[in-house]
Amino acid sequence: MTVAVLPGRGVIGWAVAADHKSVAARVAAAAGIFMVLGGAVSLVMRAELAHSGMQVTFRDTYNELFTPHGTTMVYLVMVPLALALGAYLVPLQIGAAELVAPRVNLFASWLLVLGGLSIYGGFMTAHGAARNGWTEFLPLSGESFSPGPGTDMWVIGVALADAAAILLAATILLTILTRRAPGMTMLRLPVFTWTVLVTCLLTLFGFPALEAALGLIEAQRHFGADIDPVAYLHLFWFFGHPAVYVMFFPFLGAVAEVVQVFSGARLVGYRALVLALLGFATGSMTVWAHHMFTTGQVLNEYFAITSTSLLIFAGVEYFDLTATLWRGVVRFSVPMLFALAFLAQFAIGGLTGVIVASPVLDYHLNDSYFVVGHFHYTLFAGSMFALFAGVYYWFPKVTGRFLSERLGRAHFWLLVVGTNVTFFPMFALGYLGMTRRVADYPERASLDWLNAVSSAGAAITGLAMLVFFWNLAVSLAAGRAAGDDPWGGHTLEWATSSPPPRHNFDRLPPIRSFAPLLDLREQRR
Repeated sequence: MTVAVLPGRGVIGWAVAADHKSVAARVAAAAGIFMVLGGAVSLVMRAELAHSGMQVTFRDTYNELFTPHGTTMVYLVMVPLALALGAYLVPLQIGAAELVAPRVNLFASWLLVLGGLSIYGGFMTAHGAARNGWTEFLPLSGESFSPGPGTDMWVIGVALADAAAILLAATILLTILTRRAPGMTMLRLPVFTWTVLVTCLLTLFGFPALEAALGLIEAQRHFGADIDPVAYLHLFWFFGHPAVYVMFFPFLGAVAEVVQVFSGARLVGYRALVLALLGFATGSMTVWAHHMFTTGQVLNEYFAITSTSLLIFAGVEYFDLTATLWRGVVRFSVPMLFALAFLAQFAIGGLTGVIVASPVLDYHLNDSYFVVGHFHYTLFAGSMFALFAGVYYWFPKVTGRFLSERLGRAHFWLLVVGTNVTFFPMFALGYLGMTRRVADYPERASLDWLNAVSSAGAAITGLAMLVFFWNLAVSLAAGRAAGDDPWGGHTLEWATSSPPPRHNFDRLPPIRSFAPLLDLREQRR
């Protein structure tokens, strides 16, 4: 069987192809390359932090490493992958032939690549790359603290990546609203498509604030503007907190699809979940300043209440997914393993988020490694595991081949061990007072052994990722043929060939619910 991931002739044909599958694959490929770079940087950082004292890098070098790590993982990996999933799957799930404005999506995919090149190009300048973290707070990002073009290149790169996300979100949202197949009402949209819809809304409402914040950096650096650092914080976190959910919702949608299919059961509480997604998205726009409790310039009580109230919507989502598991017969294939790990590990990220949403507790934990642990349990132990659930689930649809089950299980167990050994000690480190974004720390036995454990976990995580990329390579070359619907899928992407043809469908089944293929199976019984 020939693996035809994409239409197009050769590398150049693929690079300029504007159909939604090509755009999504190009964005995913770029994000995968940046993931390797960002992951490699993190391993160097953890090697430096394995013991107190400077043994691997210099302080300035370390600062130039942790900035591209966070920048890469947020702007160049997780946000693009979230939207790439939507760009590939939404037309297939709603019975459309293409995304709206294909050339705009082509342009957006190359904006992302140019943005990444600009960010990493800072290493080639005389003063080095940006060195103040993925947030580049003022006044640290001003010319007096960060001279040279490295920070300017960071600003340009992030602005381009942010613009790419806004363009992709706009075309995906318009596609959902205007190109649904006959019978596909809004309350018959698959759960994954609903999660992408709210992701697009968050992107369109929240991400322009980042462009304004980046403008403040350049206004201070080159025009001598007197910018209030708190004004920058408001703009940045008005983008930053919705961005967390942009990096969460599509992966939650992937888990919801996996849970339904591998439980053999229709999702429990579909309408409640849709309402929870809309409420979650709306609420996430109101909580940005819980990152600013310690400034003393925000209404702490309001932002604490709104932040904690997000638990209600998260609870609905967890209830619906666990109830679906309860009523079904679970198949523990690799996609399901990653989905279950997501549910367990993201709960840790969510519960620790409640802790830092309390001003009294946040005063002690702010800017400590507790926050690093919380953030990584949401985005790595959470969203990244959900991403892998989606990759193992939809890889047969994209390529016509399975990923290796044996290598997939090795990847899963290594990643579970590596992730928790790496990030769980960070909660203790933060409680003990270790500040984040530092190249060294006081020589104390408690800090030394916890950091050594965390660094050992990072090495295991790196090994897990090597297993995954090896699995990708061997499966693309000689993976087992999958057929059109190997899992018994519920949604329309499984009603066409694997890989899908250029315009996705020759014909469509009747659409009477959010799970049309499950409806057909139930009719035949």
